[in-house]
Amino acid sequence: MWIDTHCHLDAHEFGAESPDVARRAGGQGVGMIVIPAVERGNFGVVKTLADGAPNACYALGIHPIFVPQASDEDLAALRALVAASMGDPRFVAIGEIGLDFFIPMLCEPAMRDKQEIFLREQLRIARDFGLPVLTHVRRSQDQVLKHLRQIRPPGGIAHAFNGSFQQAQTFIDLGFHLGFGGAMTFTRALQIRRLAAELPLDAIVLETDAPDIAPAWVHPGRNSPEELPAIGRVLAALRGMSVDAVEAATCQSALAAIPRLAALM
Repeated sequence: MWIDTHCHLDAHEFGAESPDVARRAGGQGVGMIVIPAVERGNFGVVKTLADGAPNACYALGIHPIFVPQASDEDLAALRALVAASMGDPRFVAIGEIGLDFFIPMLCEPAMRDKQEIFLREQLRIARDFGLPVLTHVRRSQDQVLKHLRQIRPPGGIAHAFNGSFQQAQTFIDLGFHLGFGGAMTFTRALQIRRLAAELPLDAIVLETDAPDIAPAWVHPGRNSPEELPAIGRVLAALRGMSVDAVEAATCQSALAAIPRLAALM
């Protein structure tokens, strides 16, 4: 079974097709799709999608790109909803949360500070409720690691990992797994492919980040969780392993990274 640990199935690019996309992915062997929220306004949307697809579940969080317009009331609402959702088996993690120091507006001092405030509070929510986190680490690996070391949520995933081997090991030492997806399929992505080939397999999880980060054979088109098995085949080729072995290993890694998935399998 393949597990897509990060897929924005609620994105407008899918329109009304989201349930059919999940169904078709299931037919390709994708047994579970994790749908992370990005802002308070779509908390209900990701839950509704997960409730309507047997191979989907959801996470709740405020993405750094949505931090500029977010408020303290949104953080309070997130904490309250997490408390109310702990009995829902399809609620599995806090995410997508993190830091983005790539978009120029988010790199301004006031926005960097606000991002860090929101990250720290969401890490506290994860820690308080014993939930893993799905972290956005674009050009911010060391800064995210600093906050993880201080607050110590119970593990999670460094989504779309593109750091160094040293940073990868630090995430692993903190109980985190590393997400690899479409970027790994480009032959010019030498560092990402080296990481995918050489890091411990039990530290790697697969993801699509659909509709974004399309693999080479889809780019620049819309990505989909249906592409995950083919992405997994690329990982198998990079590691010189059978596809079945990579499928089984990455499934176990996903279950280790997001323990609440086990009740849905």
